[in-house]
Amino acid sequence: MVGTSRRHLLSTLIPHLRQRFALQTPPSIAFSTSTIQRKSPFESNLVRMLTSEIEFDSEYAPPHQTEKKFNAFMVEDRPGGQFVTLRGMSTIDENIKIEATMFDGVSPNMDEDDNEPNAQLHISLLVDIFKGEGGDMLEFVCSAWPQRLEIQKLYVIRPGGTLSRPYIGPDFRVLDKKLQSAMYKYLNARGVNNDLCLFLHPYVRNKDKIEHIQRLKLLKSYVEK
Repeated sequence: MVGTSRRHLLSTLIPHLRQRFALQTPPSIAFSTSTIQRKSPFESNLVRMLTSEIEFDSEYAPPHQTEKKFNAFMVEDRPGGQFVTLRGMSTIDENIKIEATMFDGVSPNMDEDDNEPNAQLHISLLVDIFKGEGGDMLEFVCSAWPQRLEIQKLYVIRPGGTLSRPYIGPDFRVLDKKLQSAMYKYLNARGVNNDLCLFLHPYVRNKDKIEHIQRLKLLKSYVEK
């Protein structure tokens, strides 16, 4: 049920989450290429540097084989993709689909012992829960911090991908505390909880290593042509 439109919703909400938590874009490696007419000493040196970087990243703390299952969820991970998908069923035969981004922000967190800032990486989640095809669907937009899950938004989606009402309600944080607690218990009973965050952060970190090495290999292949 959830495809490009759902991912578009998550993509549009990421800037909102960054603004709320003062998230900064995680550092990434940017490569600049230009059309090369002939081989040059610079090009040869670049190939050697890329080879060295690939060997280092592959041998020192290399990525491991990705997990295919987490508790009751099957994990779908397409190489080169920016999302990780988990699918499962609840104990009352509800379909559960979770789409997790790669790290999409970082927020400083003060250490309680030495007051030193420690960066907390952020993952955005889109959680869809529905019974069969053609029925209404609950959709949660969540923040997955290293050790905790935080609900940001809650929608009711009707068949066809439209909101059941134009008004989507207030921010989740301003809802009645008892209602907030009930919704966390609702997700927890379906396996969407802090344990999921503890699984996703190492998983995404490992996937980031895999994708980084693959990008380096692609760049090296391009330069060598």
